[in-house]
Amino acid sequence: MQLETYISDLLYRYECVTVPDFGSFLTQNASASIDDSSNTFFAPKKIMSFNEQIQNNDGLLANYIATAEEIPFETANKIIAQRVKIFKAFLKQGDTINFNNIGDITLNSEGKLQFEPSYKINYLTESFGLSQFVSSKIDREIYKEEVEEIEKVIPIAVTNEKRKALPFLKYASIALIALTFGSYIASNHYSAKVEAHNQIAQEEATKQLDTKIQQATFNLNSLPAITLNVDKTENETGNFHIVAGAFRVEANGITKVKELKALGYTNAKTIGLNEYGLHQVVYGTYKTGKEALTAVKSIRENHNKEAWILVKELK
Repeated sequence: MQLETYISDLLYRYECVTVPDFGSFLTQNASASIDDSSNTFFAPKKIMSFNEQIQNNDGLLANYIATAEEIPFETANKIIAQRVKIFKAFLKQGDTINFNNIGDITLNSEGKLQFEPSYKINYLTESFGLSQFVSSKIDREIYKEEVEEIEKVIPIAVTNEKRKALPFLKYASIALIALTFGSYIASNHYSAKVEAHNQIAQEEATKQLDTKIQQATFNLNSLPAITLNVDKTENETGNFHIVAGAFRVEANGITKVKELKALGYTNAKTIGLNEYGLHQVVYGTYKTGKEALTAVKSIRENHNKEAWILVKELK
């Protein structure tokens, strides 16, 4: 079992992870920083440290190991104690204890533990995915000198002295503002005229559409009853229908059907709503377009010149 793996896992979530009878690994949040000597930008991170004075067993490490390894808590404590003995034995021999991705611990000349952190892993979860990067330094003074040298040849800035020497710039600025404002007003005026024209065109189109619908909903009460030489025994099935009118109120459509049948159009009926929500009444339905053309010609000559053929498959 690699003890440092469990310590590393806990350092993501806790600021102090104690190894009983050995010491504690501590973390402290640090803001993003810049190394001026190398122009390197570092993301926010956790700064690692080690304190050998904090050795009391808080149960955090043992409990985590017991859960991960599925072993009793007491067994986990024994495993930790054995590893600590090994650590101390190596340190007395002058060896370095390496905690992978955490840091190295050595014993100094005074018998104190010396910790050298390793920043291979950033334990600050908020900085996940952020890495250090280097950006070249921008020397603003050098660029300023280069610009001044260019201005000596080609003036690209208007200083107070130059502005006094060139009074026409003031009038040119005023003229430019006036032209811009005038163009804005003209553009708005043109847009308003276009919008008004479009509105009138839309209203005219709607008016024409309403007129067509009203022409289709003619009142047969004002027409005299006549006898037509039209074959009124056409088949009820087919996709060709001769439209007599369209009504907003369904009851008016039913009344119209009765009037047509009284005039001899025994196959008159309603065929449902059209796209405008009007109830359509037809003289009859025909199987072929040829039959419908013959019938509509007779109806236009003798009864209703506005009758027309609707091609629609009824459901």
